[in-house]
Amino acid sequence: MQKSFWQAGHKPTLFSAFLYFDLSFMVWVLLGPLAVQIATDLHLTPAQKGLMVATPVLAGALLRIVMGVLVDHIKPKMAGLFGQVIVILSLLVAWLHGLQSFQQTLLLGIGLGFAGAAFAVALPLASRWYPPEHQGTALGIAGAGNSGTVFAALFAPGLAVAYGWNNVFGMALIPLSIALLVYVIYAKDSPDAPPAKSLSQYIAILKDKDAWWFMFFYSVTFGGFVGLASSLTIYFNDLYSLGPVAAGYCTAAAVFAGSLVRPVGGMIADRIGGIRTLLVMYAIAAILLFIMSFGQPTYQLALAIVIPVMAALGMGNGAVFQLVPQRFRKEIGVMTGLVGMAGRRWRLLLGGKFGLFQTNLR
Repeated sequence: MQKSFWQAGHKPTLFSAFLYFDLSFMVWVLLGPLAVQIATDLHLTPAQKGLMVATPVLAGALLRIVMGVLVDHIKPKMAGLFGQVIVILSLLVAWLHGLQSFQQTLLLGIGLGFAGAAFAVALPLASRWYPPEHQGTALGIAGAGNSGTVFAALFAPGLAVAYGWNNVFGMALIPLSIALLVYVIYAKDSPDAPPAKSLSQYIAILKDKDAWWFMFFYSVTFGGFVGLASSLTIYFNDLYSLGPVAAGYCTAAAVFAGSLVRPVGGMIADRIGGIRTLLVMYAIAAILLFIMSFGQPTYQLALAIVIPVMAALGMGNGAVFQLVPQRFRKEIGVMTGLVGMAGRRWRLLLGGKFGLFQTNLR
């Protein structure tokens, strides 16, 4: 007899994976909301500021492969502990010693890249506890941790004004330490873990065309989601003359909507299938983006289009990871890293092009 979702799996691990993912994503993008203050104090050029913000993203994309391999070799919980300790130490050094140069901001960005690689740990940690019929829901809940990016956008700039941007690094250690404690106590590795694979077996995965399809699917959904999220502040500021704070609130609303419905996408995929769900979400996003391309007279109307676009992409994220563990259950660690890296690279391309386009409209 098929168990319900809440009867199956391991709920403490699912919650721990979500919390670990959520707070990791919060600090992963921390340099973005603080970029204006940091660039002013360190006298960074626009190119240096852009590279500073991009470094955690690039590092996270590459480290997802590393963390995916570690997941398969030393199991998800230990891989997650390894990544969390590096992130905490990076923030601790930055807080205690300060960032005095552009090069030091890049070093911090590399350390924060391990937070972006949390994706490759949290999803396998949760996934291995759940049967195929509940994969979409489980991975949707764990993957909803990308909502952590909202917290960074909402709170980091204000805290920087009140206490100084360097002290924000120290403040971030408080929730991270709590998440680490919860993770150590409650997260458990599933007893149904596949054996570790050799390097040749990992390379062999790339010979499977389905692996490339999943990477492409996720590059569209998550790449589009994060690419838009990183550029919407510029969009609302340039086209509708909103101040940075108001533009940030509009962006946060859109990102929150996309993150909140990710589990919904997984649940829908569990019911009607991941491919059908993706087709519907791609169609909705494409139609709304086409309408958005003509420009709206007010920011309220623009926001009314952007929010459902982000929601459609967010549900698409959940649908992709309903498919991955069913097709690559034994290789879920490395596949999570590969698929996540594909999403990251497309995010850089889309975010850069979209931001440049909006700047040229000015």
